[in-house]
Amino acid sequence: MDPFSAEGELINIHTAFVQGQYQSVLNDYNTSDFSDSNSLTCRILQYRAHCALGQYDEVIGSISASDSDNSPDLAAVKTYASYLQNPSDAGASEAENLAEQHGQDNLSVQILCGVVLARAGKEDDALTLLQKHQGSLDAVALIVQIHLMQNRVDLALQAAKAARSFAQDALLVNLAESWIGIRKGGEEYQKAFYVFEELAQAPSSASATSLVAQAVSELHMGRVEEAETALDQALATEPRNVEALANKLVLEVACGRDAAEARAKLESVDKGHEVLADLAAKREAFREACKKYNPKFEP
Repeated sequence: MDPFSAEGELINIHTAFVQGQYQSVLNDYNTSDFSDSNSLTCRILQYRAHCALGQYDEVIGSISASDSDNSPDLAAVKTYASYLQNPSDAGASEAENLAEQHGQDNLSVQILCGVVLARAGKEDDALTLLQKHQGSLDAVALIVQIHLMQNRVDLALQAAKAARSFAQDALLVNLAESWIGIRKGGEEYQKAFYVFEELAQAPSSASATSLVAQAVSELHMGRVEEAETALDQALATEPRNVEALANKLVLEVACGRDAAEARAKLESVDKGHEVLADLAAKREAFREACKKYNPKFEP
């Protein structure tokens, strides 16, 4: 059963998390306000919000070795935060061990270790783990994202349709279908834009995350000025938002502008971001190609 279903007391904090309102998750909810059965889940959502804001030390320092030994959920959180802060083979191995020991019926292990495995390039292992979920839309959303990483739009769509059959108009299902729409393109861009714009512009759901999503859909439709406005709004809300900085860099490059400042800002937050790695790889490929065409001067 999904602990974040509409009938449960976790619905509001979970909705805030899904909408990218991470500061609200941290400031507006207290674990002591929840029942004993849900206080740990609330705490984990807050740890994930810290991670989303890049506050990994806050999470790692809050979970003792004893906590990790006694709670698979907290062990998964610590592994997740540690890996996001410093990706390593050892971190991926920790996630694999947790998945093997507790992944059958522990949703936190499924989701958090699933993210680690996917980021470590073990997408199939992540999918095997996540598919053990029992009606969790969070797990479905991650499954959709992994299939999109694998360029398997068909499987992503299949997962979203299956979730729609039991979740109706759940926010995560709408978001999953919008992510798929961005990948499919064409008229799907507009449909995705409507979902992201509604989230980004409504005071109750606005966040840097939804503004970035709106900007991405605008870029795909060629609305550069509107996309830039949305990204600037996102960065005004969260100046160190990695995805806003990355997409601002993409926008500058796409427009043929000097992207040095945008690149420097992204590097200051995440030197290993995939956009920077991709640019570096393309730059090196261009240099190698140039070597084949050295100019020859005749007297």
